[in-house]
Amino acid sequence: MINIFHRTSHECSRITTEAYSTSFSSAIKLLHKDLRKPIYNIYGLVRFADEIVDTFHGYDKEQLLREFKTAAYDAIERGISLNPILHSFQQTVNEYNIDHNLIESFFKSMEWDLTKHQYDRHAYEEYIYGSAEVVGLMCLYVFCEGDQKLYEQLKPSAQALGAAFQKVNFLRDVKADYEQLNRKYFPEMDFRNFTSAMKAQIESEIAGDFENAYEGILQLPVKARFGVYVAYKYYLSLFRKIKKVQPAQILEQRIRIPNYSKALILAKAGLRTQLNLL
Repeated sequence: MINIFHRTSHECSRITTEAYSTSFSSAIKLLHKDLRKPIYNIYGLVRFADEIVDTFHGYDKEQLLREFKTAAYDAIERGISLNPILHSFQQTVNEYNIDHNLIESFFKSMEWDLTKHQYDRHAYEEYIYGSAEVVGLMCLYVFCEGDQKLYEQLKPSAQALGAAFQKVNFLRDVKADYEQLNRKYFPEMDFRNFTSAMKAQIESEIAGDFENAYEGILQLPVKARFGVYVAYKYYLSLFRKIKKVQPAQILEQRIRIPNYSKALILAKAGLRTQLNLL
C-alpha cells in the first residue's frame, strides 16, 4: 500500500507547482506523461526552498532552510521521507541518478539569499548557476532518461535556458527584490538611477542566453521538446514585453503576460510543431 503514499506525495508536488506557477505547470502538462511527475517533483523542492528565503518573514529562515536541506539529503539517502515534497523529490533524484552537486549548488544560492544583498560579477554568475541553471540540469536528467552522452551535449543549452528564465524574473521583479527584500542581483547596476543604457545591457545578456538555449531545445528528445519550447516562448514573450517599457516602469510595476496571450503562444507553438517549423 506504500504506492498510495508515493501518489499522495507526488500530488503535493503537482499541487504546489500549479499553485505557484501557472506558466510552468501549463508547460509541464505539455511534456510526455512519463516526464510530468518527476518535473513536478523537482519543482516542489525548489519552490519550497524559495518560499523559505523569500516569504517566511518573522521566522528563523536560516534554521528552516538548514533543516529543509538536511531533511532533503536524509530523504535521498534513506529513499523515503514523511515530508511529501521531499519524498517525491528523492524519488526523482534516485530514479534518474541526479548529481548531488547540483542540489548542493542550489542550496548554496538559497543560503546566499539570506545573507547577501548585492553581487559582483563572479558571485552573480555563481548565484545564477545555483538558483537556476542547476534546476535546468536536474530537469535535463529527466528529459534524457539515462542517455548521459545526450545530457553532456545539451548541458550548455539547459544552463542558458535556466539563466534566461532567472534573469527575466530578476528584471521583472526588480521592485520587489530591491525595495522589499533588499537584494540587488545585477552587478554594477544603480536602481536609484536606472537608465536605458543599464536596462539595455541586461537585456543584451538575456538575449544571448535565449539564443543559446534555443539550439538545445531543437535537440531535446521528442517527449520533452514541445513542453520546453512552450516554456521558452512564454518567457521570451515576457522578455520582449519588458524590453518595450521604460526603465522607470520596471521599478513601478510587475510586468505580466495575460492568459489570452499565453493561449495564443500555445496555439502558435502547436502549429509550428505540426509544421516542423521549430
